[in-house]
Amino acid sequence: MNKVTAGIALFSAAFYSTWALSVPLEKLTLPDGFKIEVYAQDVTNARQMALGKTGIVYVGSRGEGKVHAVVDTNKDGVGDKVVVVAENLKMPTGLAYKDGDLYVAAVSQVLKYKNIDKEYDNAPEPEVVLDGLPTETHHGWKYIDFGPDGMLYVPVGAPCNICETVGDDKYDDPRFASILKYDLANGDMKWVAKGVRNTVGFDWHPDSKELWFSDNGRDWMGDDIPPCEINRVSAEDQHFGYPYIHGGDIKDPEFGAGKSPDDYVKPEIKLGAHVAPLGVHFYQGQQFPKEYSKSLFVAEHGSWNRSKKSGYRVMRADFDGTEAGEYHTFIEGFLNPDDTVWGRPVALLTMPDGSMLISDDFANVIYKVTYQK
Repeated sequence: MNKVTAGIALFSAAFYSTWALSVPLEKLTLPDGFKIEVYAQDVTNARQMALGKTGIVYVGSRGEGKVHAVVDTNKDGVGDKVVVVAENLKMPTGLAYKDGDLYVAAVSQVLKYKNIDKEYDNAPEPEVVLDGLPTETHHGWKYIDFGPDGMLYVPVGAPCNICETVGDDKYDDPRFASILKYDLANGDMKWVAKGVRNTVGFDWHPDSKELWFSDNGRDWMGDDIPPCEINRVSAEDQHFGYPYIHGGDIKDPEFGAGKSPDDYVKPEIKLGAHVAPLGVHFYQGQQFPKEYSKSLFVAEHGSWNRSKKSGYRVMRADFDGTEAGEYHTFIEGFLNPDDTVWGRPVALLTMPDGSMLISDDFANVIYKVTYQK
């Protein structure tokens, strides 16, 4: 090794060592046999992920306004190249991959980047495939995906902490606080769910094909109410209570008068207040132990509206067939004992080898979880 090469190697080692100290993986605890490591770094504000046909992982952001492509160039299981596919977008949190194209949600629009696996590093120009969604940015960022029916599922969060949007002078739009789906071939829209305050994660059960989604509970009702929720859509156009009923049985102090909890769908799993569940993901890989098959993993992004922080962990719900069972911790340690935070999990993605990726928009990295007996 010559002096120049040695100098570069020394600098690279020092840089990585310094960076690694800012992501203290040793603080994280996982079940026996599981290992977590960094899959990719410098993925600023990493949010929803989508896997391309060639193995490229595409990553959205929120405040950063960018879409990244993470490439494992030498196929060693680590993303060693990060490319900015697009920038200066409006909260491109959610994205989906279908038939070689990448779809990106940018609040009021959904953009399509054609043939993305070949064009990701050529500053591709998008095509607008869905326009005219509400422009409100409060809960306006979106998680999107194509369902088993081929439709594009698009949630529209409430434009407030708590408000009625139908008939309201400022927010008179029935699409707020709902989940919609679109046939992009003809623009047809259908209602999937109503009364949903803000979902930034959903997935379909592998067997029943029913949609399960997270919902973030309202703020300013105290440290411990209302609970955040995991819900199931058993029939389209159901109403899940917002803004009248929270957690299945708690009447809203402002809008709950005269409303009955029995008129709304109750959550399948009640979570802690303010834990902010974002990504939810049914594991269908082959690497994890058998009891993890078809489990629902939940990224609890973590609280802000609470005197003592809660969440900041990855949880797992056992399933007995199509019914949710015990809800317990899978990864914790992002929250320090002194109530400071160094990481916030957002979204989850199973890779072809059965490992699972987890994005972190606070530490600006993507983690990789593997299992070995």
